[in-house]
Amino acid sequence: MNLQELNSRYEKMTVEERIINVYHDFDKVLFTSSFGTSAAILLHLVSKLKPEQKVHFIDTTYHFAETIAYRNQLTKQLGLNLENVLPTDWKNAFTREDQTWTKDPDLCCSINKVESLDNLKSEYEVWMSGLMRFQNTERKSRRIFEQKGNLVKFHPIIDLTDAEQKAYFEENDLPKHPLEKVGYSSIGCAQCTFKGRGRSGRWGNSGKTECGLHL
Repeated sequence: MNLQELNSRYEKMTVEERIINVYHDFDKVLFTSSFGTSAAILLHLVSKLKPEQKVHFIDTTYHFAETIAYRNQLTKQLGLNLENVLPTDWKNAFTREDQTWTKDPDLCCSINKVESLDNLKSEYEVWMSGLMRFQNTERKSRRIFEQKGNLVKFHPIIDLTDAEQKAYFEENDLPKHPLEKVGYSSIGCAQCTFKGRGRSGRWGNSGKTECGLHL
């Protein structure tokens, strides 16, 4: 399928129209959610427009207890078809014993996030996620559709502004991640996430801004 034509067509659509139409253009849609501070937007949209869609949550085993509670809350409230995706047991155990995140955070992310998802990708044609351009500089140039290996990436809310995403929460009475009110703007694994605006609290001062899933 021609991505240039898809982007040209989908750029003229509302977010709701994009989600509805992707199921006409593709047969097998992979949907992942981090259940982070902005995740409820796309989860809410999908729950309304395609309630049977499976929602994959990559459980690194290092999430904040508050993230797991938030996942459970949204799953119940929105009636999500949730499936937890876990890393390989022995590799996950190695990172815990080795504290790999202190030495090589890219390797830790690869073992506990990227590899877990790679095992699923071959079953799908397109991967839907809730990236938005305003979140960091790396995402500013993202399109609605992009090629990632053999899979097409689909970002239906990529062009939402910060103000629009905040308004969506209010208009739809969606709960916020419990850590947001205490200063966390972007939330990943507990040992690598700190308070800060935008994604500045991810991986401290390491210079790392992405886990590798969306690169």
